[in-house]
Amino acid sequence: MTEKLLNHRTEGPTTAPPLLLGPSLGTSYALWDQVAPELSIGHRVVRWDLPGHGGSAPDLIGPGATVGDLAGLVLALADSLGIERFAYAGVSLGGAVGLYLAVHHPERVSSLAVICSSAHFNGSKMWEERAALVRREGLASLAEGADARWFTPGFTVPGLVQDHRDADPGAYAACCDALAAFDLRERLPEISAPTLLIAGRDDPATPPAHLREIADAVPGAALVEIPGASHLAPAQCPEAVLTAMRAHFDKAAGGAKRGMEVRREVLGDAHVDRAQARQTAFTARFQDFISRYAWGEIWTDLTLSRRERSMITLTALVAHGHYDELAMHVRAARRNGLTPEEIGAVLLQAAVYCGVPAANSAFAAAQRVLAEEEG
Repeated sequence: MTEKLLNHRTEGPTTAPPLLLGPSLGTSYALWDQVAPELSIGHRVVRWDLPGHGGSAPDLIGPGATVGDLAGLVLALADSLGIERFAYAGVSLGGAVGLYLAVHHPERVSSLAVICSSAHFNGSKMWEERAALVRREGLASLAEGADARWFTPGFTVPGLVQDHRDADPGAYAACCDALAAFDLRERLPEISAPTLLIAGRDDPATPPAHLREIADAVPGAALVEIPGASHLAPAQCPEAVLTAMRAHFDKAAGGAKRGMEVRREVLGDAHVDRAQARQTAFTARFQDFISRYAWGEIWTDLTLSRRERSMITLTALVAHGHYDELAMHVRAARRNGLTPEEIGAVLLQAAVYCGVPAANSAFAAAQRVLAEEEG
């Protein structure tokens, strides 16, 4: 029998570092609509729906559910997608799931962002009362007050409010049960993943003090407060949230960003800009692969110098007859400090082991590049 999974949406190259995005209670993965597309440029983004929310089945959890149960569903989703280790960001209840994963499954979480959330949600009484109300009367009356709980006065996102109305009352109440039982304050110092806390300065549900409490307890954690943001900051202030998340996850991942830096240093801005301008949805995965793997891992390895790597690359390109690529790497070799005489010596060495005809074409290509440089 096939295991039921959380409804989800994936965006970005499958070869990119995975980033899972968790929603808040009462919303769907549409909460991330203004942020996920930009994050997917450099990440394999997977955003998911809570049980009974969006497209997720309501019977994935039941009364008495815990945040640990929700975390288990997230891990099952990651496993089904072949994702072993991932970055994670979540809002409110989705953020609590991230904290739970970082404490109980540290081997799975590479970095963490907790947004408008808490290590506890003001005790159990309020959530027990809300769960009872929803089981008794449904979600219509509660959804009427969503704007006041989620946004500053005068701002709304109608689609998210409609998600609240459309959520399954039983599953919503079970999520309330999970919030009622959640308190991870004593375990926060155990979190080892690089952690970012994002607070909405005008958030009445999880005010900045709740995020500051986590930041003070988690070793090395950073805290960002967003002016004018309430509880659903990714929907209300997406640019500010995106800026903070990009800085955090790029620093934690390192490889893709550093790879692009090295690629530009070796090949030049003009070449990289042309490659990026030609990028399409079809080639995006390959471009990401090149930046992360070739430039972010191989060219950044300090075992060999860049001069030595240029010599090896020139020889390999001659051997396989890739003369257009060779011309590009002759320019790169010059940036890496090789003189024309040294480039000629490399090609002469290649003539012995790769053949005279190959070296003849290589000398012609290299001579064109060097002549252009002299000109």
